[in-house]
Amino acid sequence: MKGMYHQLRKAWKKPDKKTLQQRMIKWRKSGVFTKVDKPLRLDRARALGYKAKKGFCIIRIRIKRGGHKRPRPNKGRRSKRLHARKTLKMNYKWIAEQRVARKYKNLEVLNSYQIGKDGVNYFYEVICVDPSKPEIKNDKTMKWITKGSNKKRALRGLTSAAKKSRGLRSKHPTSKTRPSVRAGKRRGK
Repeated sequence: MKGMYHQLRKAWKKPDKKTLQQRMIKWRKSGVFTKVDKPLRLDRARALGYKAKKGFCIIRIRIKRGGHKRPRPNKGRRSKRLHARKTLKMNYKWIAEQRVARKYKNLEVLNSYQIGKDGVNYFYEVICVDPSKPEIKNDKTMKWITKGSNKKRALRGLTSAAKKSRGLRSKHPTSKTRPSVRAGKRRGK
């Protein structure tokens, strides 16, 4: 007999299309940022560090999909003039986490996961923590987030999605990605 979280994970691999479609219709009509009482994917949220206690909060965010326009130069001859599209170095999950971090300045972004996508939008649930709460300060597994070195971690590229986007998942000795790509270029490696 498999546990509840196993069953939830299995159900989310092939979600019911009709239910998800109806949910997304509601999500599209609601605001870009929505505070949610409980996580939709409980198994994923728990795996990423969520606890059902004071100080934790879930925020659903809607993000536009698709390409990003490059600003066009309007003077002189430029070789890059006709490139209309710009490839982003950030993944959408990281962008979602950054937007939540900018909107809710008193909260720290812990992690996030995707809950759906349609032709126009991506929908994410971002797990946030309030470091000022005593419940977080007294929690052995979560008090690390109250330290000053973890302030604005989503904006500084320290969340899991950001590290993946920055290429910091593999520890290859000859890579130029550590401590950052820019630092590697500066050192000429």
